[in-house]
Amino acid sequence: MNKFILPLLAVIFGFILAIITNKQKSLNTKLLLSFSGAFLLALTLFELLPEVYAHLNTKLSGLLIMCGIMLQIVLELFSKGAEHGHVHIHKHETIFPWMLFISLCIHSFLEGFAIHDHNDMVYGVLVHKIPIASLITMFLLQSNYNKKQIAVFLVIFALMTPLGTLILHTSTISTDYAHMINAVVIGIFFHISTTILFESGEGHKFNLSKFISIILGVTVAYLI
Repeated sequence: MNKFILPLLAVIFGFILAIITNKQKSLNTKLLLSFSGAFLLALTLFELLPEVYAHLNTKLSGLLIMCGIMLQIVLELFSKGAEHGHVHIHKHETIFPWMLFISLCIHSFLEGFAIHDHNDMVYGVLVHKIPIASLITMFLLQSNYNKKQIAVFLVIFALMTPLGTLILHTSTISTDYAHMINAVVIGIFFHISTTILFESGEGHKFNLSKFISIILGVTVAYLI
């Protein structure tokens, strides 16, 4: 049941974090984002990548991973990078951000396909979604959007990842097709996590706190 419950809890925790931090993006949120990027990337390398390459043709695996990277680039044309912490919502905007909503839901839905009973990717998704849900909540609460719309946004966003996992586990999709979808998801995870990790800091200065967060993320992923 963890594979269904933990992604839901991630959005709830993110919402609570946004309330606790008074709806302001804090240093702790940035460090959690860095940790989550490293943790997600490491788990993808440790868990998903070997599994895909063990079951699919090498060249096909690489092609599908590249497709995942390109798909995430397309999604970010509409989400403006919300998947890795860049949420751009104008405070005085009253038109609901449907493109942001749809792209985030597609991204979250595909994340669910990477979660299996025998791997730890659910923890990667959990840690990834907490800071993202927190940042999205912060900006939504600062906007002029209808509160019911915000509630629906967050509820559906929370349900999309468990829905993806449920469809994978209850459908008659073949193992080969499941691995092909996972290869696409690997590309998505690669794009998101590396963007978080390798974005230029302020003034291109070395950030010790961020570096430590990254090391911790990789270490924890290796140990679980």
